[in-house]
Amino acid sequence: MSYLLPHLHSGWAVDQAILAEEERLVIIRFGHDWDETCMQGQSHLAAVLFPLDLCQCSFRVVDLGVATLRYMDEVLSSVAETIKNFAVIYLVDITEVPDFNTMYELYDPSTVMFFFRNKHIMIDLGTGNNNKINWAMKDKQEFIDIVETVYRGARKGRGLVIAPKDYSTKYRY
Repeated sequence: MSYLLPHLHSGWAVDQAILAEEERLVIIRFGHDWDETCMQGQSHLAAVLFPLDLCQCSFRVVDLGVATLRYMDEVLSSVAETIKNFAVIYLVDITEVPDFNTMYELYDPSTVMFFFRNKHIMIDLGTGNNNKINWAMKDKQEFIDIVETVYRGARKGRGLVIAPKDYSTKYRY
């Protein structure tokens, strides 16, 4: 689904996209633009083994990279038309544009960040990392609610916005 959204192919293009928008929120998904075979589930990322039963030593293989990216890109492309009046979404391949990898600590398969009037808007999701969303959101309305909250807070001049939902207990390890 990443082909439906505009891509930024250089650090300068990313900067210009953030600088050019005066009234809308800029949402940037940093990640990898995989080829077609990867998007069908064959990943070049290492798979993670999760124990199913400790007594029998059986495992299931879970591929975190492509699934995360695919779900997030589907949500982003499906909500782009709905939020176009107050937000714009761009995709950046972090292997093609490595300029921001160290600055924003971009090492996850999918990272979503928010900018408004050339300012990074942080969001408190309850996870401890207020800079970005680094997991796949599968619920479109949930993502729209986050975008609306960030937009309202950014218009009021806030640099840190509290999310409408607490994600601190979403993933238990």
